[in-house]
Amino acid sequence: MELNSEIPSAPPRPASTVVMLRDGPHGLEVFLVKRHGLSDVLGGAFVFPGGKLDASDSLLDPVLHLDQLPTTLHASLGESALDVSTATGLYVAALREAFEESRVLFTVDGTVAKSALQQGKTQSFNALLAELHVRLQTQNLLPWSRWITPRMPSITNKRFDTRFFVAAVPHGQDATHDNHEATESVWLTPRAALLQYWDRHIELAPPQIMSLAHLAHHTTVDSVLNSARNVPPPLILPESFDEDGSRVLCYPGDPAHSVTQRALPGPTRLIYRNKRFEPLDGFEALFA
Repeated sequence: MELNSEIPSAPPRPASTVVMLRDGPHGLEVFLVKRHGLSDVLGGAFVFPGGKLDASDSLLDPVLHLDQLPTTLHASLGESALDVSTATGLYVAALREAFEESRVLFTVDGTVAKSALQQGKTQSFNALLAELHVRLQTQNLLPWSRWITPRMPSITNKRFDTRFFVAAVPHGQDATHDNHEATESVWLTPRAALLQYWDRHIELAPPQIMSLAHLAHHTTVDSVLNSARNVPPPLILPESFDEDGSRVLCYPGDPAHSVTQRALPGPTRLIYRNKRFEPLDGFEALFA
């Protein structure tokens, strides 16, 4: 993973990510997809399904296609400065990206979900929902965290303002990659994913590293969902700087960060060395 030193002039672009969960034989598991190697954002890295907010996401008819009112979604997101339309669009973007990248449709009707898979490649998401008369399950999508790319991004030359949601995969549906935007997929426990990263079997970006370290404190899907219901999603704006020839990313609670209160468990900084970001004190520091 190559380091970026360009400072983009464009403001962070709104985006949504879905951390899909299930209870596996060894505990909590997380679904990861590998970005296509030619992708201009995190190409070749393993990520949670997600992407930028599209204009059409805020145009979906909430009366026909959502199980909650836009005002309820806005309140659940906990961002008073955000308008209701954009807040609703962020939920729709998360569900759309889950369908496009992992073939999972958050709806109560598994039969409809299978029909959507057969038709989804030739229609827009909104048109598909209208044709199949689908109502999306936004109640199953819970805000988890909000990540804003640093002013000087380290592994891309673009900035995003991404809302991370957590959700259990709907009963009867199997998550897989789409063989277009994502070329591989895998279910792993958070610790196993981080161990694969540490052993250089997969690449992870800092938000995924820190999010997996956060999830490693939970052993079941219910534990994560209960935490999401009871703890407001933290705002994480990493701050980056160069020190002794190395790039450092620090997080709230680090002595070098402008916010003194911790937002996440795990290390408060990552350092770029060996062509990847690592905690200063080694692998086990991820689980502090």
